[in-house]
Amino acid sequence: MRRAAPAPQGRGKTMEEHAAAAAMRPKSDDEIALELMKFIASTTGYAKGAQAVGFSGKPPRTPEEQADALLELFEKCRQAVARRPSSGG
Repeated sequence: MRRAAPAPQGRGKTMEEHAAAAAMRPKSDDEIALELMKFIASTTGYAKGAQAVGFSGKPPRTPEEQADALLELFEKCRQAVARRPSSGG
């Protein structure tokens, strides 16, 4: 009679456990600035080329120009995060 192989032991944490641990640890200033940059870029369409139909006064941005614009936005977000008041009370 064959015995069933033992269930493998979990070596690491589940994705939920990793997410919970990440949510509990304080975020660095760069992580906060990155989240702010992603929020601004996604809600405003920042760094995207002109999406208008028909004639547009400006030519569309190249990928390099879009990347430069996002890097500039990230730097502005880093500066804003560095200036924030501490919450030490």
